[in-house]
Amino acid sequence: MRIRSARPQWLLLVLLLSPVAHGLQDPTQPPGSAVEPVSAAPARDLRVGSILLGAERRVAVINGVALTEGDRHDGLRVRRIHKDRVEVTDRGQPRVLYPEPLPQVRKTP
Repeated sequence: MRIRSARPQWLLLVLLLSPVAHGLQDPTQPPGSAVEPVSAAPARDLRVGSILLGAERRVAVINGVALTEGDRHDGLRVRRIHKDRVEVTDRGQPRVLYPEPLPQVRKTP
């Protein structure tokens, strides 16, 4: 008699653990509101050409455009300019940009 009373419980357990049950839509969600996976956009190529620090202003050349602290250009906002890096917000994401290293020049004897 115990075996017969446990049969509905086993059936329910098998149905809940089946792959079909995992693929079902949430019944509490409105129709057509399927959640689409969010894919992260790759970080775009931003290059710091040069950094100019003066007593009264700070300028960074990013992708050929001279920008000062607080400037906005093409989804980019310059937050802070340091002597060796530039802190920006790129489309809402914080980033730190570094200037490309200068080529090493050797003296010939």
